Amino acid sequence: MTDTRIEPVDPTLVARSDTPARSTRQGNRAVQTVRRLFMNRGAGIGVVVVVLLFAFAFLGPLVSPWQYSQIDYTSFTRPPSAAHWFGTNGIGQDVFAQTARGMQKSLLIGLLVAVFSTAIAAITGAAAGYFGGWVDRIVMFFVDMLLVLPSFLIIAIISPRIQNAGWIVLVVLITVFGWMITARVVRAMTLSVKEREFVRAARYMGIGPFRIIFRHILPNVASFLIIDGTIQVATAVLGETTLSYFGFGVQAPDVSLGTLIAQNQANALTSPWLFYFAAGALVVFAIAANLIGDGLRDALDPTSTTGKREKRNRRRDQNQAAVDVAALNTQAGSGA
Repeated sequence: MTDTRIEPVDPTLVARSDTPARSTRQGNRAVQTVRRLFMNRGAGIGVVVVVLLFAFAFLGPLVSPWQYSQIDYTSFTRPPSAAHWFGTNGIGQDVFAQTARGMQKSLLIGLLVAVFSTAIAAITGAAAGYFGGWVDRIVMFFVDMLLVLPSFLIIAIISPRIQNAGWIVLVVLITVFGWMITARVVRAMTLSVKEREFVRAARYMGIGPFRIIFRHILPNVASFLIIDGTIQVATAVLGETTLSYFGFGVQAPDVSLGTLIAQNQANALTSPWLFYFAAGALVVFAIAANLIGDGLRDALDPTSTTGKREKRNRRRDQNQAAVDVAALNTQAGSGA
């Protein structure tokens, strides 16, 4: 009699065979997201503006003939010219080099704060939502306690005492008070995701909780984290600028957009190049970052305006193709 026993299948082989298809799906989704992003005119403009601002911040000091701290003793408070593209300030420093340096410092602080705060919010929020019970209560109590603390006042009190520690400490201080609201949203999304079948199946198969969080929970809330991280960059840059404006952020001899605005606000009418280049860069970056955030939200959400427009255009093309086919058939029938 024929042996009809079924040999067990090695799960690693199944996983390996599924990997190319999964990678293809992820690649197609990334391409579709980028296409949707640039279908949004505002988001496309925002991306171009942010790229130009990054190029100005990081390539500007390389092409400028002046260093941000260098003094031209023959040119004090001069308007823009061939020698000084953005003019000079009251002590002969090049405004172009200073604005590029300030933009560079503000962008670095904003990017680092956004990365660290989003990572902390993702891990703590997902852990609180997945484990529940006493872990959830402790994490949410800590989050609520940080939310009620006056963060600006605390940073203002601590910053003067650690001025010699550098701007990295400022990144840490802003990060500590910048992740709580995102963590609450991630927790709420995790409570929904953890009840889905694939998470239950992974749990019943004995997969560890942290592996489930990183491989199943966080990828399913990645859309929100990407959007929030983009907006966090603009928020962090504005927060650093505000702190530096009041003297609690970046300290001399270094500069940021906040210090440049604070130093030159009195010259906004008499010597506008001292004030408006830094202030304009800050405003333009904040608007562009928010446009990108709105565009990413539409691109990652299939029910958004962009997604609906794309479906409507596809349906219109299909209807037009059907009409063309019907017309060709009619012409063929009449010719016969």
